[in-house]
Amino acid sequence: MKLLHDLGNQEIKVVLAAHPAIGAILARRDIGCVKCGVGTCLLKDVVMVHHLGTEAEAAIAAEINAYLRG
Repeated sequence: MKLLHDLGNQEIKVVLAAHPAIGAILARRDIGCVKCGVGTCLLKDVVMVHHLGTEAEAAIAAEINAYLRG
C-alpha cells in the first residue's frame, strides 16, 4: 500500500487523530478502526489484515491519497 507522506507506516490512532476523514474511508469498507481503543496497528497493516484483495486495497489507497492531495 503506497500512501503519501509515508502514512501507511504510522499508527492508526495517530493517522485518525490527524485525518478523521480516513476513518470514514475505512468505515465505508467495514474496517472499524475508529472504534478501536488500542490503535497501535500501522495503517497499511490495518487494511492488509482484512484480506480485501489487491483491487480493494488499491482503491482504498487511491481514495486516501486523493483525500491527502486535497
